[in-house]
Amino acid sequence: MNKLKHVAIFTPDPQATAKFYQDVFELEVAGPAGTGVYLTDGHINLAILQARTDEEGKPIYTGIEHFGFKVDDVEETQRKLAEAGAGELPSHAPPGGGAFYYELKYSGPNNQVIDVSGNGWVGTD
Repeated sequence: MNKLKHVAIFTPDPQATAKFYQDVFELEVAGPAGTGVYLTDGHINLAILQARTDEEGKPIYTGIEHFGFKVDDVEETQRKLAEAGAGELPSHAPPGGGAFYYELKYSGPNNQVIDVSGNGWVGTD
């Protein structure tokens, strides 16, 4: 069964935002995410990421930026995404995939970004 396993939040202060989720919901640090952090409850990976800024240093966007599904069959999911008209976006997938982590990115309805992974995300089952 395909499972929602990853959500990413853009924030101006990743460390303070991560502390909030750790303190309130008892999420654990799963690893670094650039200047941000990956948190987990053991089932879902929550990426707390540094918000991109404009020329004046103001955040361009804050909030949920993308979400990801761990799928049983990456190729079949790619086929279904293409049939549904989802646009393929630049990917973080290394050539040939990867044993630990990789993802493909697509633009879904309303232009939200959807990550697809056969391996999942750090801290998830």
